[in-house]
Amino acid sequence: MTQQFDVLIAGGGLNGPTLALALADAGLSVAVVDPRPVDARSGDGFDGRAYALAVASVRLLSALGLWDGLAGDSQPIRQVKASQGQPGEGAAPFFLHFDSAETEEGPVGHMLEDRFLYRALMAAMSDKVTHWPGVAVTGQQPGPAGVTVTLSDGRQIAARLLVGADGRGSGVAHRAGIRRQGWDYGQTALVAALDHDLPHEGIAHQYFMSTGPLAILPLPGKRSSVVWSETHANAAAIAALDDTEFLSVLRPRFGDFLGGIALAGPRFSYPLSLSLAERYAAPRVALVGDAAHGVHPIAGQGLNLGLRDVAALAQVLVEAARCGEDIGSELVLERYQGWRRFDATALALGMDGVNRLFGTDNGLVSAVRGLGMGLVTRVPALRRGFMRQAAGLSIDPMPRLLTGRAL
Repeated sequence: MTQQFDVLIAGGGLNGPTLALALADAGLSVAVVDPRPVDARSGDGFDGRAYALAVASVRLLSALGLWDGLAGDSQPIRQVKASQGQPGEGAAPFFLHFDSAETEEGPVGHMLEDRFLYRALMAAMSDKVTHWPGVAVTGQQPGPAGVTVTLSDGRQIAARLLVGADGRGSGVAHRAGIRRQGWDYGQTALVAALDHDLPHEGIAHQYFMSTGPLAILPLPGKRSSVVWSETHANAAAIAALDDTEFLSVLRPRFGDFLGGIALAGPRFSYPLSLSLAERYAAPRVALVGDAAHGVHPIAGQGLNLGLRDVAALAQVLVEAARCGEDIGSELVLERYQGWRRFDATALALGMDGVNRLFGTDNGLVSAVRGLGMGLVTRVPALRRGFMRQAAGLSIDPMPRLLTGRAL
């Protein structure tokens, strides 16, 4: 007999399980299909992968009952400093400076390792959500009353709605005929975690260089995460170096403000591109996270954007279900798309524009950039506006989960 669910989610990373928990808490039946085995990301060891969670994202996790168990493993971001910079030159005289002491929301955000967040999501799903690891969605057939989903093990599952949380190469989106637009940035992100001699004081640093931005993000203790963007050719050459040579190339860019540095875990590299779905919904299908928008890692907004999708889609579906509507209908899904597409596209293109603006050595452009950053820092209203945007608090209307309230 075919199993039936209200919602079937393809993708078991972070956005998919978070959405599943929000819907299950509101009484909907949910299944998550994840091609990876359940232990693919659940190791106990430190590997350096971490996220800068915005204030709104922390509130969502709190609304789902997860944050109390995660807060102790997180690092509050108390200040953000952003500046133009070149290797060996240090920060430019004009820079952006955001300080959490100026706001009522507390820290600007929190750094949290992937292993802690993923583990918490898996544990919370265990008694609320049907979870099928090691299985992929291979087919989908929408109909007037629901969608029939075929899995890689041959099973067919019925649902009222199929959600694609399966990344930039989303098979759900492709099978639904949703096209994508975007471009390669010509950059690769080199990601690593570092131990350092001096305390970071909870300050996140962003240096904008012509070859790409360098982010230094505080982790618990005397440890920081580095996201270093370089041209593909430079990144390939740097990634091929051994650890000692890698640090010798990084040190002039990193500077000595944290004292001596040493690698604290493995290194990773990711090619960078912009990838935007032309639609977030199709018959019996909705997209969230990277399946809807893959963005540049400037300001670490990728996961935060996905969690905004999760909060909006969960609220739309739960409200529709409570009103007796068909949660997979075109009318319901259009509400979600209308709520999220403009915000996500505007932010993605905004980050694209910032990356391009800082990716030139033109002296006049550099001077104008510096003056603009100095102006924002010196005008309180502008500064607070940027801080609210980065914190995810400028969405109108704001999904309930992003305010810390349950559905």
